[in-house]
Amino acid sequence: MKRVPTIPPMDGLRRQIRKGRRAGASTGRDSFVRETFCLPRGAAREKAREWFEAWPKAAYWTEVESWRQLPDNQIEFTMRRLPTAD
Repeated sequence: MKRVPTIPPMDGLRRQIRKGRRAGASTGRDSFVRETFCLPRGAAREKAREWFEAWPKAAYWTEVESWRQLPDNQIEFTMRRLPTAD
């Protein structure tokens, strides 16, 4: 008789993930400064350039953390950088 593996319920895992995300958000899990923008494509590029000019990547670890394209050529993106250059 062949044994079929069972899939464990995922509810507990989902609860733990939600709990971890809430705890991470409230405790400030890292020291990065983040700002989210929603701009037309051209303005989004300009805003990213402004961040890289104001806070150079080599000193502040500046980066586009995430982005997505929305309808009507809008780009939603999050910029991330360290608060100070050490």
